[in-house]
Amino acid sequence: MSYDGEQAAVTEGLAPGAGPRLLEQVRGKLRLKHYSLRTEQAYLYWVRRYIRAWLPRHPRDLDGAAVEAFLTGLATRDNVAASTQNQALSALLFLYREVLGIDLPWMENVIRAKRPRRLPVVLSRAQVGRLLERLAGREALMAGLLYGSGLRLMECVRLRVKDVDLARNELTVRDGKGGKDRMTVLPGALRDGLSQQLGQVRLLHARDLACGLGRVNLPHALARKYPNAATELAWQYVFPATRISVDPRDGVRRRHHIDEKVLQKAVLKTGTKL
Repeated sequence: MSYDGEQAAVTEGLAPGAGPRLLEQVRGKLRLKHYSLRTEQAYLYWVRRYIRAWLPRHPRDLDGAAVEAFLTGLATRDNVAASTQNQALSALLFLYREVLGIDLPWMENVIRAKRPRRLPVVLSRAQVGRLLERLAGREALMAGLLYGSGLRLMECVRLRVKDVDLARNELTVRDGKGGKDRMTVLPGALRDGLSQQLGQVRLLHARDLACGLGRVNLPHALARKYPNAATELAWQYVFPATRISVDPRDGVRRRHHIDEKVLQKAVLKTGTKL
């Protein structure tokens, strides 16, 4: 689900006082707690829909029945997946607990949707080999890191130059699952390809700097502690986006990492031919 359109007009159509002011409070609390931009967009989207569903009543005047009715409507009317329904619930719990300061017994009784259990599709070694052979360039390198280094998709696209140690054939995964850092191996077969990719990043970053750009987003409060770190090569993404984008949180032009959908689409397209 895309939230771009909702974010562009996040307060459109809301009653004065009931929507815009509350949404800004939600946004501020999300940023104070260092939630990702993706989560911010998703939570604002669901809070906005919830507010509009019950206008002109304010969320503080609603109860668990209103939340359950909203979530039930998502499932029965909109046919959303269980994971999407649970994301909406998480957004509403954040609204009540973190923004409105309401933590009532009914909140513990709201039942999360059960995600269907499906067996994962596991490729054989031969199939993986054929898949990697048919991918090319950047996508082949990224897929190789997923398979050979055990990186998750978002861990791969968020990899930074400073996280790569070619001398030791090691990668550092920062803020991985559970918010933990870990070390993992860099397969020798990927070393040359990754070295070339870093060289391309170096050239791209030099061009960005020459144009007065070259900034990336930094984790949490690091930008305030080290104001120049955002333009350092070490903090650049190993797999940068092709275009500079404006960060909606502060209006600064930065080069983000590649969209994970690029690799997903490449693998899906190639996988159908196996």
